[in-house]
Amino acid sequence: MKKHKTLIKIAYLGMFLAFAMIIAFVETLLPVFPYAPGVKLGLANCFIVLVLYLYGPGEAAIVNISRVILCSLLFSGLYALMYSMAGAVLSLLVMTLFYRRRKTFSPIGIGMLGGMFHNIGQIAVAFFVTHTVGLLGYLPVLIASGLITGALVGLFAKLMLPRMEHFLRIDGGSEKEK
Repeated sequence: MKKHKTLIKIAYLGMFLAFAMIIAFVETLLPVFPYAPGVKLGLANCFIVLVLYLYGPGEAAIVNISRVILCSLLFSGLYALMYSMAGAVLSLLVMTLFYRRRKTFSPIGIGMLGGMFHNIGQIAVAFFVTHTVGLLGYLPVLIASGLITGALVGLFAKLMLPRMEHFLRIDGGSEKEK
């Protein structure tokens, strides 16, 4: 029975990865904000927040890192991989820290922190690659956009979590129940 639950969990994590990749691809088709180059909605992170809440930080890390690698290879190239990975890893670390205090922080707050730190991670890589101090002047725009898009990501997760309780029952429990 445990093997069956493990296979179901892997299948669901694969579905979350596929959904995140589809949304990431759709975002590549959307026009970039003309007054804020590099700003994207980051809606693929909705699925990372869901996995964090449904299965825990380890599974969220696997799905997130897999998404970044696959999407970089398929849609944006290896150069973008380093920027995306830095943002993804930093945002997931921060989201995990505050997820552990989920009685204080809602999925909306977790999403906002994730969006903000994703952009901080990317600008940090850009700074270290280019050694251009002027990039730091763009940080307030990226932090603001990360907070706004992160709030949307978190709101989506907050609305979806109660509707996904069957994932918890099929999987045999979530990280928060263990």
